[in-house]
Amino acid sequence: MFIVIAPWRLRQPLILGFLLKDPDMTLDELARSRCRPRKGAQDALAAADIQQHLHLLPGWQLASSRQGIEKEFRFDDFHRTMAFINAVAWIAHAADHHPDMRIGYSSCHLHFSTHDVGGLSLNDFICAARVEALLGRD
Repeated sequence: MFIVIAPWRLRQPLILGFLLKDPDMTLDELARSRCRPRKGAQDALAAADIQQHLHLLPGWQLASSRQGIEKEFRFDDFHRTMAFINAVAWIAHAADHHPDMRIGYSSCHLHFSTHDVGGLSLNDFICAARVEALLGRD
C-alpha cells in the first residue's frame, strides 16, 4: 500500500518512499515503491519484515550472513547476460542503490544489502522487485 500526497500544485502525485505493513502487498507494488536514503538502525528491517518481503521475490534468498538478499540468474549466452547486467545497472543507478554482482558467461549473481543500516532495508527489496519486473516474472 502506498501513501500518496497530491498537493494541488503538483502535476503528478508524490508517492512517499515507504510502504505500510500490508500482508497483501504484491510484487508489482513493491517494484513501484521508491528508494530513499536510509541510514542507521531505525531503517533496518526486522526479521518479520524481511520474511514478509522475501516471500514476494521468487528465488531470492537471505544471504548466509543474514545481512543481504541474493539470487543467481542464468542466461542462454553472454549477450543476454550482458543485456541483463546493463539493465540492472540502469535500475541501480536510477535508485541510487547498487548491488554486488558476480558475472559469468551465462550467469549473474546479485546481492543487495544496505551498508548504512548494517543489514537489509526496504531499498534492497524494492530493487530486487524491479529486477524481477525487468524479467517479466511475477
